[in-house]
Amino acid sequence: MARNGGTTWEERIKTAMKKWAGAYSLVILTRDCVYAVRDPWGVRPLCIGMLPSGGHAVASETGALQTLGCEAIRDVKPGEVISLSNNALKVMQALPSIKPSAMCIFEHIYFARPDQTWDGINVHHVRQRLGEELAREVVNGLGHEITDENGRFADVVIPVPDSSIPAAIGFSHVSGIPYNDGFIKNRYVGRTFIEPTDSLRKRGVALKFNVINGNVRDKRVVMIDDSIVRGNTTGPLIKLLKNAGAKEVHVAITCPPIVHPCFMGVDMGRQEDLIAHNRTVEQIRKHVGADSLYYLSVDGMMKAVQRTDGFCQACFTGKYPIPVDLLSVKTGFERGTK
Repeated sequence: MARNGGTTWEERIKTAMKKWAGAYSLVILTRDCVYAVRDPWGVRPLCIGMLPSGGHAVASETGALQTLGCEAIRDVKPGEVISLSNNALKVMQALPSIKPSAMCIFEHIYFARPDQTWDGINVHHVRQRLGEELAREVVNGLGHEITDENGRFADVVIPVPDSSIPAAIGFSHVSGIPYNDGFIKNRYVGRTFIEPTDSLRKRGVALKFNVINGNVRDKRVVMIDDSIVRGNTTGPLIKLLKNAGAKEVHVAITCPPIVHPCFMGVDMGRQEDLIAHNRTVEQIRKHVGADSLYYLSVDGMMKAVQRTDGFCQACFTGKYPIPVDLLSVKTGFERGTK
């Protein structure tokens, strides 16, 4: 922006945005002003609220603004530049928003806090519907030979905390299988799938979860999780449950198989790092040691979001909203990665 022409920061930001391809949500502090900027695809969330004492605050999630007591919270719209100074708010549409937008579906599946509302959609409600849709697909696909006299293939539904809790509630509601807690989470261990090495990811799982033995002992368990990325955490979780006495562990995932890397700022790894890239569901099941494994379909996922478009699904479908060759140059990925 320092190199771009223009007499004002608004002009510099607008000129720079014309050259940028990809996801960005920016908050820029200058001597006299704060600027909130969102890319024209709308990939990542950014919102702004009015403080009760006057003035404004900007954050990536509405929950942060609610904690500050903000009112009149609104999303920064794709392509907008909002300037804040002396308690005044000024909006400039620097670039036309791209239609349909390409909001990251993984925000709803995993990243966002459940109290986040993004583009009018509450994340908790989406996750609960993801579990409901998953249960419908699983139950409809089951043969009667593997269900008990009550039509159930398991005794208890447990979530992998925290993002899967609403989904497990939804799965339990539709399937009729009772919900209970199976894992207790250590709050001081971070997200494991972005750790740089396999050994650190596996060690993180062991430190992150303890099992409530009495809730799973001698039971057929359905473990609900939001995703399987590299496949290094699911197996250890299943082993924890079986060591605690679970008779069977069936795994149900609230999104489709992740088979493509993300070029929009999420460090999921390269394509060859993704467990679903060159494996079938059955091969993944054997690899992680589950008694059965189910993924939600793309259609089921979009039913849960209650939208037919407007979201980037590239990590599932390989259909990127921006040409991959352009993004690979911008992000440092090797050219030709798909």
